[in-house]
Amino acid sequence: MPPTPSPRSPGAPPPVRDRGDACPGALRLHSAADGQLARVRVPAGDLTVRQAHVLGDAADRLGDGRLSLTSRGNVELRGLPDGCGGELAGLLGDAGLLPSARHERIRNILASPLAGLDLHTPPDVRLWARRLDALLCASATAPALSGRFLFILDGGRGDVAALGGDVRLVAERGSTGSGDGPVGALLRVGDDPAAVRVAGADAPRAALAAAEAFLAAAEASGSGAWRVRELPAEDALTARGVARWLNEAGIAAEYVGARADVHANVNADVNETPAAPPLPGEVEGPDGRRALSVLPPLGRLTLPQWRLLTDTAAGHGSGELRLTPWRGVIVPGLPAAAAAARLRELAAAGLVTDPDSPWYRIGACTGLPGCAKSRTDVRADAAHAVSGGTTPEAGAGLPVHWSGCERRCGHPQGGAWIDVLADATAPGGYRTSVVRPPAPVPHPVPTTPKAP
Repeated sequence: MPPTPSPRSPGAPPPVRDRGDACPGALRLHSAADGQLARVRVPAGDLTVRQAHVLGDAADRLGDGRLSLTSRGNVELRGLPDGCGGELAGLLGDAGLLPSARHERIRNILASPLAGLDLHTPPDVRLWARRLDALLCASATAPALSGRFLFILDGGRGDVAALGGDVRLVAERGSTGSGDGPVGALLRVGDDPAAVRVAGADAPRAALAAAEAFLAAAEASGSGAWRVRELPAEDALTARGVARWLNEAGIAAEYVGARADVHANVNADVNETPAAPPLPGEVEGPDGRRALSVLPPLGRLTLPQWRLLTDTAAGHGSGELRLTPWRGVIVPGLPAAAAAARLRELAAAGLVTDPDSPWYRIGACTGLPGCAKSRTDVRADAAHAVSGGTTPEAGAGLPVHWSGCERRCGHPQGGAWIDVLADATAPGGYRTSVVRPPAPVPHPVPTTPKAP
């Protein structure tokens, strides 16, 4: 079978983009086979209860009554009617989900979802995410970024660092290893394994400046690149060049090479095996409270499930939800005495609350009837396989992704996975293989981004 498509295969020349990307947003809707589709960016996956209620109401009033979670921790509303854009924008804007119309598609920020909630990950990256989002929305140059450009903020667990970001910040603990929390960050760009060290207070500003350096390099190259790895070799954005760019912008930055000493809990090698995503179940917090980690089967939530989650957050938690890039939901801040009962309620509603569930780590693209490019109804086929105990994940320990065509939309990032691809010529209508990340490609000689 053909290899999994990637933005840039090793050794292949980068694409030349002669147009902007077509990624949907909350204002730019996409016409799908089942109606209009809206993708609502949720930076770092953070939602207040009020915002969650509004998203549920929008799915109920305007959409197909379900909410889809994406691999970037965002929400998609499907089955929207033509002409609903103004009403949808009004609902989202009133809830604070559209702080800037010009910037709404570029608010692509992933952050470690357990930061501040478990016993190992300090909360700093959540604060960085909020500050970075505010800086993005205030930037006059940021709207030139592609809707695919991705910022990743890792709290030190390594859980999101390997998910393919264009600009990555990894929280770094103090040099004494005292565990007093991150005091700095390692910044990386694209596939360059080298890093730049910046102070924690400067981390959000440094991330935006690195994105601006990319825009300058893309303009100089004339390639129309959407992402850092698409830049031609002669105009490549590297850590060394970004360090110089940051220092010239007044942000103290130290180039530290490919294997920085991070003193505590983070291996700085970007090619290390990524940490596991949050397991479904209870998460013990440092303050004696609990967070609940759940996943909807195939990343799709019914309205009753969504409303139960929001009611749990409002009545028993801290009044917020966190969406994860593994299509999960975390409800923080529950008293320990209430957590088990609430988790049972969520399980009874059909959500995955146990890593032994056959639904755990099973994903699928939209498939028919929602996507006209799909060869079959992959979600129905995946559900039938799960109910019959015939999914190919048994004993492999890898995530499984069902796809209706070679685009493999929404497939797992950052590690090996089992690819189940619709193929009418294969036995059972699907061809199965293990997909592994490509070997690292030697990076080109460092260059300095040209000034805008």
